[in-house]
Amino acid sequence: MDIYSLKNILKFISTIGVALSLFLLLPISVGLFYGENMSAFALFNLALFCINIFIYIILKDHEMNLRIRDGIFSVNLIWILIGIAGAIPFLLYTNASPYDAFFESISGFTTTGATIFTNIEALPKSILFLRSLTHWLGGMGIIVLGVGLFSLINPSGSMTLFKAESTGIQMEKITPKVKDTALLLWGIYILFTFVDAYALKIAGMSMFDAINHAMSTISTGGFSTKNASLGYYDSNAIVWITTFFMIISGINFLAHLQLFSSRSLQGYKRLEVRWYLFIFIILSTILTFVIIYVDKEEVFHSIAHASFSVASVLTTTGFVTLDYERWGHIAIAVIFLAMLIGGNAGSTAGGVKVIRYLVLFRTTIAEYKRILNPNVVVNVFIDNKKVSPKVISATTGFIFLFGMFNILIALYLFGRGYDAMTSVSTALATIGNIGPGFSLTGPVQNYAFFSDLDKSVLSFAMIIGRLEFYTVVLMFSKSFWKKF
Repeated sequence: MDIYSLKNILKFISTIGVALSLFLLLPISVGLFYGENMSAFALFNLALFCINIFIYIILKDHEMNLRIRDGIFSVNLIWILIGIAGAIPFLLYTNASPYDAFFESISGFTTTGATIFTNIEALPKSILFLRSLTHWLGGMGIIVLGVGLFSLINPSGSMTLFKAESTGIQMEKITPKVKDTALLLWGIYILFTFVDAYALKIAGMSMFDAINHAMSTISTGGFSTKNASLGYYDSNAIVWITTFFMIISGINFLAHLQLFSSRSLQGYKRLEVRWYLFIFIILSTILTFVIIYVDKEEVFHSIAHASFSVASVLTTTGFVTLDYERWGHIAIAVIFLAMLIGGNAGSTAGGVKVIRYLVLFRTTIAEYKRILNPNVVVNVFIDNKKVSPKVISATTGFIFLFGMFNILIALYLFGRGYDAMTSVSTALATIGNIGPGFSLTGPVQNYAFFSDLDKSVLSFAMIIGRLEFYTVVLMFSKSFWKKF
């Protein structure tokens, strides 16, 4: 690594560090409001701010122009560092071990929502808010935040970082400047959060709970302030409000941006969105009939909880109202299928994403046609646009890596003595950033029982899933380090 690359990386990381320290003033303020002793948290945050602002001031005259390797290295490093920074308050204010604290922090920032806490309601208000805040920052992407902030200072290299971290949204097609698009996205994100919180407050939540659950919903994270998650409230109004906002958050934010910037609904007519909503309706319908048969519940109640459960898993949020495992094998199959699919590219949801399955399916059909007619040129189209060979290659590569890492993590857990259902579902739940799985990590369980080594492996699984494999895998390439 040359000195220029080092300065690039340090300047960007220090920018993120300063921004994070400013955001951490929010849980400190919440703690002070509820009469908690925030001196340790405040001292840590002051140190975080001072270290990063010192580095930034030293490098303020350095003109940053990130090369692709700088961007990839920065993205990987920043996720480790924010995981450590987010873990410190858990160490200071709970009985969590260093492994537990890092796991909880990474689970928050990656919007996985898997928790090691067995009694969430006993946690200080500041820590509850911190958990939701990690979701909220990680949902839109800590790097997108950094791109927006850094573009205000120096726009060079911003797109390199964005491409290294983002999950598929093509920002440059909306506005000519990455900074403008990042800020517009954050504006919509904040608006959705406030509207969701207001609706939940009207539906009966306290203001504190409403804000926390709104932050977890819009980020598709899943952390709750209650041990029973949203099942605590026993309210159909809260269930429907949350279902709506989970589905909205699982849609490509490009569509929302088009609606707000040009009053166009075109984004919602895209093939991926239509299939996403179709899948949601079909799976919800199947699960509704299962609940009616198993629980003998009335239709409206069954529709509400079926829709909620499917939306929660499909968008990789991970909220729970009822234990879907007790509904039997068909329900488990429906939930497992939703886990495999995920939301839209460019949304806050995790998973494989609907668009990748569409590309894979149409590529398979095209290949079938080529076999039958070798002399015919068959192209793949999505929304009347030709899909480039580069995109097809990246899609098939992603699905291969998704399957491979799921198998590796599942085999690791199985080798550690966990049952097959726990092993397979936990691998999928962490890599897909979903949270709850089945059996020992089911919807009414937690991750506290895993060993420190297991939690470290699962933390890695959450990060690699959040960064969608390529960014992390490249770090293990010999050629990357030779040229770096």
